Amino acid sequence: MTVIITGAGTGIGQAIALRMAADGHSLGLLGRRIEPLEATAAMARDAGAPVVHTASCDIRQQTQVDEAVDRMASTLGGLHAFIANSGIGGANEDGPTDRFDDLVQTNLMGTYYCCRAAIRNFDSGPSLRHIVAVSSILGRFGVPGYTGYCASKTGILGLIRALALEVAADGIQVNAICPGWVDTAMAREGIDGMAAGMNISHDEAHSIAMQQVPVGRMSQPADVAGVVAWLLSPDARGVVGQGIDINGGAWMG
Repeated sequence: MTVIITGAGTGIGQAIALRMAADGHSLGLLGRRIEPLEATAAMARDAGAPVVHTASCDIRQQTQVDEAVDRMASTLGGLHAFIANSGIGGANEDGPTDRFDDLVQTNLMGTYYCCRAAIRNFDSGPSLRHIVAVSSILGRFGVPGYTGYCASKTGILGLIRALALEVAADGIQVNAICPGWVDTAMAREGIDGMAAGMNISHDEAHSIAMQQVPVGRMSQPADVAGVVAWLLSPDARGVVGQGIDINGGAWMG
């Protein structure tokens, strides 16, 4: 199987790349910064990926997405799965420095551009092809000060439901995953923001955040990668248009 992963240089994206490599898939790694992608590529080759290619791409720019995915799929000799993982986080507020546009343009519009480019480049089958988009637990409920992030991640869930219906008959499964707290740099920045806002230490803020997680801990990036691997497996045949929650019980639908 050939798999393209966006945002593969760090965190969840990197963990997904390494799991796909261990499962023997050839990889295309996309992201804005080439240096982290090359580092992930080296680890993926060591983990067993037969072929790994990297390319820089800003998913906010549709032309860049189209060109990068077209080129990557051609280089890989076909495309069987696309993991739309790239995104940004953080708060936003009304005023001249409001980040709402950037959050929505990156997380929602960027994911949309990636999904459309993937569909145009998928192998003809007959095996199933897959899109997995990364949403968030904050696509399930609101958080004050996070209007842009919540709106963009909720939008991804609506996107995958509609898109899944468009392409299911063509043998393409579209789903999303909704991680809660995952032990990544983005999560640590979130904890630091809580600590600063509450004038407490990082460890104290971490403890408060984990009080809302029944299992009492953050997920690991590899946990999320395992769910992605399952969605791409024959065991998930028939899972279509779903948002799969990975949050330690912090939200139950």
